[in-house]
Amino acid sequence: MRAVVFEGTGKLAVTNLPDPTPGEKDVVIEVAAVGMCGTDIHVYDGEFEGGVFPIIPGHEISGKVVAVGSAVKNLQVGDLVAVNPTLTCEDCEFCLTGRSNLCRNWQGMGVVANDGASAEFLRAPARNCHKLQPGTDLNHAALIEPLACAVRGFDVLPREMGSHYLIYGAGTMGLLMAQLARRAGAVSISVVDTNAKRLEAARAVGIEHTFTSADEASRKNWEVVIDCTGVVAAIEDGLPRVKPGGTFQNFGVAPVEARAKYSPFRIYRDEVSVVGTMATVSCFGRAVDLFEAGAIDPTPMISHFYSLDDYAAAMDMFRAGTGRKLQIRPGAAQSGTLLSL
Repeated sequence: MRAVVFEGTGKLAVTNLPDPTPGEKDVVIEVAAVGMCGTDIHVYDGEFEGGVFPIIPGHEISGKVVAVGSAVKNLQVGDLVAVNPTLTCEDCEFCLTGRSNLCRNWQGMGVVANDGASAEFLRAPARNCHKLQPGTDLNHAALIEPLACAVRGFDVLPREMGSHYLIYGAGTMGLLMAQLARRAGAVSISVVDTNAKRLEAARAVGIEHTFTSADEASRKNWEVVIDCTGVVAAIEDGLPRVKPGGTFQNFGVAPVEARAKYSPFRIYRDEVSVVGTMATVSCFGRAVDLFEAGAIDPTPMISHFYSLDDYAAAMDMFRAGTGRKLQIRPGAAQSGTLLSL
């Protein structure tokens, strides 16, 4: 099979590798689409904690089952699936107490130690594969993994009816969090992004308040403020805008060495809660259900797709921030544009 391989920090190759075969409890998937994520860039740049080279990137995965292991009962050849890329040890204190996303031996496909899906085929544990309805658009279904991360984000938020939400970043995660906020009880949703085209995407998925700076909003504080950028300047701008008694969520992935300034007195005096959220735990199935129920509008979110050969060009566009969700489609002979930006 053909695959993208990160050979080392800043080193990429598109190469031929042996086709995978399933273990007893595995399936082999013909990859339809894999979303490009900021985590992929962190891995490529050698910035992700625990990263190991060489590795095939890609953890936002959809595809079709083409082979099954002898002990697999819940899937068969031809099934359409979305793949939960999270792999854990199942033995540590966090796994045994229902917090497997905090596993000290956490290994995500395409992120830490295990190969991902920027390839024609992927071998995955059957337990990580969630069957989709026949006829599901597999390109759209690659959004289920980031949707599951958004569901986890809301699992650790207060979700009080009538809350006002402020979200930094109108990339994939910001748009997903904004779309779910209404279902979590938000009475208003504001999105901040310096990229005007991304704000257009926010409006396209139904977000009524969009700004290039939170200073433009008529409100001065919000019950819930979520940073989906991982940018220190956005974090420092957002935290003071939390209403007393409210919650600030660090959702975006910042570099390991990043540091942000805040006022401990303000956290104390106003009882501001600061929460983090890491990957997914017990929510991938709910994300599948939400996706199939139409909880998100995927069409305005995916702007470009790339062939395996054009992976480097996809990274360049991702870094430039000029697209929306970018996908690698291993079966594509050439790259293409889905939305005019």
